[in-house]
Amino acid sequence: MTESPRTFTYGQIEYTIAPENVRQSDVQALVEEHLQEMVAMSAPETSFALSADQLAVPHITLFAIRRGGELLGCGALKELDAQTGELKTMRTVAHARGLGIGGLMLDHLIGVARRRGYTRVYLETGSEDHFGPARAMYAGRGFRHCGPFGDYKVDPHSVFMVVDLPRASAAPQ
Repeated sequence: MTESPRTFTYGQIEYTIAPENVRQSDVQALVEEHLQEMVAMSAPETSFALSADQLAVPHITLFAIRRGGELLGCGALKELDAQTGELKTMRTVAHARGLGIGGLMLDHLIGVARRRGYTRVYLETGSEDHFGPARAMYAGRGFRHCGPFGDYKVDPHSVFMVVDLPRASAAPQ
């Protein structure tokens, strides 16, 4: 699925969000940092973060957000089926946290899902306090709690969320 880069201004600063090769050195380092932190914070059987190898498959598109070429964050959209996606690997570099980068990426991924014709997007995140700001960001964009989806199982360390993406209504005749 080909996606074009998107350049926009937010708070008088220009950003670009574009699909990226997970093997790009700065992207791979951020994905590895994310994986290491998620594994360290979770029981082995409850860590669902993906490695660079697991992200480098045709049904997952990884996007990076940059300012002047500097990587600020990433996020991935995994196609579960023709109408359903899952958010994966949402990560902001440490020095850019609190600047709204995660929200910009989330809005972009939801827009990509809409353009692809998805009617629903899921995510799995942690139940620990550390994940509270992420859960609040998701809820603020319309995600609601749901049960496990796909191959996930009920797990006290996981929170499952979903947002419905209604199809655009036909123009009046």
